[in-house]
Amino acid sequence: MSRSLASLDAAKARLDRAAARHATTDTPVWYVDVRSNSLVVQAVRPAAVGPLLAAAGVDRSLVRTVRSAERPRPLYDLRGGDAYYTDGRTRCSIGFPVTRGTQQGFASAGHCGRAGSTTTGSNQVAQGTFQASVFPGNDMSWVATNSSWTATPYVNGSSVQVAGSTRATVGASVCRSGSTTGWHCGTVQQLDTSVTYQEGTVSGVTRTSVCAEPGDSGGSFLSGSQAQGVTSGGSGGCTSGGTTFFQPVNPILQNYGLTLTTTGGPGPGPGPGDPGGTWSAGTVYQAGDTVTYGGATYRCLQGHQAQPGWEPPNVPALWQRL
Repeated sequence: MSRSLASLDAAKARLDRAAARHATTDTPVWYVDVRSNSLVVQAVRPAAVGPLLAAAGVDRSLVRTVRSAERPRPLYDLRGGDAYYTDGRTRCSIGFPVTRGTQQGFASAGHCGRAGSTTTGSNQVAQGTFQASVFPGNDMSWVATNSSWTATPYVNGSSVQVAGSTRATVGASVCRSGSTTGWHCGTVQQLDTSVTYQEGTVSGVTRTSVCAEPGDSGGSFLSGSQAQGVTSGGSGGCTSGGTTFFQPVNPILQNYGLTLTTTGGPGPGPGPGDPGGTWSAGTVYQAGDTVTYGGATYRCLQGHQAQPGWEPPNVPALWQRL
């Protein structure tokens, strides 16, 4: 039977409207199929098609039912620095997406939640459960997420993808991503530091000149494309400046048997369409050297070998804009 496309589109629109007041769990997908000249309804339970068509006022002769076991669901990415909520109350930030075998999840700070606490994402969708947590002493935890969430090598605020977890040395540039204050950079001031908070002493953390504020806790610290750690605590803020400590990520991975989600290698340097200029990843720069990038000129503040992610605008501890 020949049907006009307009009549099939009108029938689909009636199904769309009916879905707002009629359960469609067992009939989750419908669409106009031009080739078969019909309105296709995918059904987990074919008996559910009739009531849906009746509710929508759609003639059954327009419809072709396709049996399917599919129950679609939204899919969400895990990214370093994104917000999550513990037990629906406390907001923290994802450190780094990880896997443990086939289980996906993320590393974060221990003070963000205890084992058994549940998390929701920044979109308030159910996300996962804390599998382990230590605080004070250390400040580390990991969350196993449900099947709606996928671990990625991305960090919010940076174009760099995480390629590994080689520890940065004192004086190296580091940047932090957090759900309160976003992306901020500074330098590593001291490794293997102990700091006392109101709740007790935490040892083995790294002291930095990067600012942070409440809600940034747990968020990612990066040096170039290398994961460094998760935000623990500090003093001051991003208006007045301050000091922040991070829990190194490698002990978290080792203690819990986790694998960091990475690209498998460093990302590419600037290519066609990128800001460009004379700055180049891989080049060794000395203090006082000048480069151009994105139409601006920068002076090198401390000697280093440039890496993807250490573009002059991203690392003010290394480059001063002139």
